[in-house]
Amino acid sequence: MNWILLIIAGLFEVGFATCLGKAKESTGNTSLLWYGGFLVCLSISMILLVKATKELPIGTAYAVWTGIGAVGSVLVGIIVFKEPATFWRVFFITTLILSIVGLKMVTK
Repeated sequence: MNWILLIIAGLFEVGFATCLGKAKESTGNTSLLWYGGFLVCLSISMILLVKATKELPIGTAYAVWTGIGAVGSVLVGIIVFKEPATFWRVFFITTLILSIVGLKMVTK
C-alpha cells in the first residue's frame, strides 16, 4: 500500500510542476487558478510522501518520488509544452525509469 501512495504522490508532483508551467503561460484569473492547482497538488503530494515514508526507507522513497516527478514532468513537457524529444533526453529518462524500478526491486 505504501508503494501505491508513493506512486500517487509522485503523480501529484507531476501535477504541481504542470500547474507551474501552465501558470507561466496564462494571465489574470486563469493564472491564479493554475497557482491554486499547484498548491493543492503540492499539498497532496507532500502528505502522501509523508505517509509512505512511515514504512518505506526515506532515501528510497524520496528517490522514487523525485524520479516519478522528473520522468512525468519531462513527458508532460514533451507532450503538453512541445519541448524537444531528443535521443539523449529519452535515453536518460529511460535510465531514470530503470533506476526507479531497480530501487523498488531491492527495497524490502
